[in-house]
Amino acid sequence: MKKNMQQSGRIMMLTFLIFKAISGQAQVATAPINTLSISENEAGWKLLFDGKTMNGWRSYYQTDKPLSGWTIEDGCLKNAKGNGRPRTGGGDLMTDAMFTDFDLRFEWNIQQGGNSGVYYLLQERQNKPGTLMYNGDDGTSAVAFEYQLVDDERHPDVLKNGPIHATGSLYALIPPNDSKKLKPAGEFNESRIIVHGNHVEHWLNGTKIVSFDLGSAVLLEAIAKSKYKNVPGFGLKAATRILLQDHGDEIRFRNIKIRSLSE
Repeated sequence: MKKNMQQSGRIMMLTFLIFKAISGQAQVATAPINTLSISENEAGWKLLFDGKTMNGWRSYYQTDKPLSGWTIEDGCLKNAKGNGRPRTGGGDLMTDAMFTDFDLRFEWNIQQGGNSGVYYLLQERQNKPGTLMYNGDDGTSAVAFEYQLVDDERHPDVLKNGPIHATGSLYALIPPNDSKKLKPAGEFNESRIIVHGNHVEHWLNGTKIVSFDLGSAVLLEAIAKSKYKNVPGFGLKAATRILLQDHGDEIRFRNIKIRSLSE
């Protein structure tokens, strides 16, 4: 009898643990997006996208006109597909607010063969044309550090130029390290950009993949060999907007949040 009771107790405990695990998984799967937890609110995190409106965002070029091309679908900011060239979808989208020292986190999902990026340390050149950045540029496009977002397996820019143009790189300047773990196109990845003083980091899916210091010999040498070499003031620390690049491919963003690191 005692042995049977012990066995029944073990079965009940095992059943409870299985139920608890399944319930926990369900809670994770159904956790609301574009929200902050109590602890995140207490830590000073702010949502840059509420999942319902484009409040806090504006077009890079048409700052006085309604946004077009970008839509909100299933709680995501979605850029319309263009022809695979810059500014042929929804146009570059940037924050109203400016930031100096920050921890930025966001989730993104890009179509197969797609290309995009998140800009920071941004120079706005709408009314003061400068160095041409790509074929078809008129010199008024944004110039910035770029956290590259791209389909590593299929996009020709990566296949031709390698890791320095791959997801998570400081585009065209510093490649990600070997700890990078990227989910395939069509799945959501989580990225993070930290700017604190002169120190900058790129993270992907919980792992730091790029780390550098503004003004360092490594960075200055990389800039000198890049298309940014003739851009005055490129790479200098300054207050910046955050810009979501339209590279003519469909991409979705969600859970975009930021925390100030300024003292």
